[in-house]
Parts: sequence; C-alpha cells; structure tokens
Amino acid sequence: MTSCGCLVVEKVEDHGGGVARGKGMAGCGCGFCAGERRFETMFPIYVMGSSRTRGLLDVAAGDPIWDDVKSEARSEAEKEPILSSFLYASVLSHDCLERALSFVLANRLEDPTLLATQLIDIFNDVMMNDVDIRRSIRLDAQAFKGRDPSCAQFSWALLYLKGYHALQSYRIAHVLWNQGRKVLALALQSRISEVFAVDIHPAAKIGEGILLDHGTGLVIGETAVVGNWVSLMQGVTLGGTGKEHGDRHPKIGQGALLGAGATILGNINVGEGAMIAAGSLVLKHVPPHSMAVGNPAKVVGYTEKEDPSLSMKHDARRDYFEQVAGSFSEDRSNGESPNLR
Repeated sequence: MTSCGCLVVEKVEDHGGGVARGKGMAGCGCGFCAGERRFETMFPIYVMGSSRTRGLLDVAAGDPIWDDVKSEARSEAEKEPILSSFLYASVLSHDCLERALSFVLANRLEDPTLLATQLIDIFNDVMMNDVDIRRSIRLDAQAFKGRDPSCAQFSWALLYLKGYHALQSYRIAHVLWNQGRKVLALALQSRISEVFAVDIHPAAKIGEGILLDHGTGLVIGETAVVGNWVSLMQGVTLGGTGKEHGDRHPKIGQGALLGAGATILGNINVGEGAMIAAGSLVLKHVPPHSMAVGNPAKVVGYTEKEDPSLSMKHDARRDYFEQVAGSFSEDRSNGESPNLR
C-alpha cells in the first residue's frame, strides 16, 4: 500500500529467459504517485497491464473492492433481513471476489443439464488461475459504479446488473475458447444469450474497464475488437456485412461511447474517444474523437477533450446543430428534400 492508500501491483516482465519482478508505482495512478496516465487516474485501484506487463493482485495490500462488497452486503442484510440468506450465500460465505462471482454467475446460468456446482468448478478454475480476468472484473466493477448513476455500490454490479454478469461470463468463455475448449465456450455463449439477452462470441476481444449499460440486445461478432474503457449501451450491434469469412467485424478504439441501438457493420475502425449516437448505422471508418450521427452515419463534429465513455455525455454539441441547420438551408436553396439526401 502506498502513502496515498492506493494498491500497489507487482510488475512482471517476461523477456523469454525468465521473469523479472519489481514493485514500483505501477499500481497507483492517483495524483500523489508517479503514474500519470489519464486512465490510471480514473481507475486508481487496479492498473491496466499490457502484453508485457501484468498487474498481479498484492494480497498483502488488500482488495478494496472486495472489502467494499462485503461491507455493503452486511449492511444490506441488516436493512433487509429477508435477503440475509441470499447475501450470505452470494457474498459473505466466500473468501474473495472471484469465488463470489463464480457462485453468482453459476446460479444465473445453470440449467437442468449443466448444474451450478459444475459451473462453479469451471468458473473458479478459470478465474483463480487467470490474472487478466482477476484484474478485469475489478476494472469493470469500477466502470459500472463510476459511470452508471443507478449503480451506487460495487455489490449491486456483482449481484444485480446483468450487463456486468454477461460481460464476466463472456470473459470466462473467452478464456475457454483460447484454451481450445471451444464447444464449452459456445455452450456458455448460448446460455449467456438466453439468460441475459446479450450475445458475444467467445472469440471476440474485449478490453478492460468496460461498461455494458443495461446490456439487452447487445451483439458482438467473432472478430470484433473492443478497446479499453469503452461504454456500450443497450442494443448495440458490432456485426459483419454478409457471409464473408476472416476478419469481418468492427474494431472499437479505446474510450469510445456507443449509443443505444447503434449498429456498426464490417471490418471498420471506430477511433479512440469517438462517440456513435443512438440509433446510428455506421458503415465507414470513424475518426478518433469524432461524433458520428445518422443512418447512414456521418461525422458531424468532435468530442470534448474528455473521452465520452467516461463522461457518458450522449448529447449533441452546438456544432452538430449548426451543421444540420446549414445542410437544411443548402438543400432548400437547391430545391432538394433534406430527408432524401
């Protein structure tokens, strides 16, 4: 633990000939410490790793999110005694966030032929042995609590929000897919779709600090890539354009915000920090930090300095309305109908 109270993680670098370890300030992104990356400041507890640097949870330093979850569960059990058994079974009987999450997901996804006890064993084995997932479930929890005003506590994401449940279930299926257990991964994908109304192919690549707000109707295809810190509203589709094989789905840049019902088709790029307005159909590349609106979508302006995925500002800015007004006037002067353009 640093002097500012943030968790220190251990940096691991594999150069092929062994593993070098060394504790530094990598685990703290607050203003008191050396980490100056923008997103580490937004998420000071658990730092994001890269392909060569992975954050290992420092057990000695504690687990602030898990501590909060347990405290919240105890408080809620006192306020609502009828939920005390549920809260004990889901949270208080477990020794870590991973095992509690395994229990919650298994009991949501079980069916008569795939029992909760079997799923718990699978989920525990994946999460307890995968550092990336252990970090991601916490960064995602921070994203839900930090960006969704209706998520007032970490425990609410763990226990009640199906967007969080669907995302963490996908993460488990993704690990199984990469391990070669593709049939089991596909079985989980099918069950996730049935239970949560969220369909994410287990081969898709999704970063950390993700918010699936509501989640209902979300579809992400096999070769889609979603960067870190992205926020996706309900009804978003990241799909292909036909029967072609290979790399055929969208690539979403870090910090992008995809509005409700947005449809993005084909192997195209949505740039870092871009905003896709609700209901838009995107068929072409979208530049970084731009705002695309309409069907088909057009770039109508540029986002503010802060990434829209963090601010969650869906409203169009003044320059959008100025452009729409200008286009309307131009169409009228040319004798064209703006609706047919």
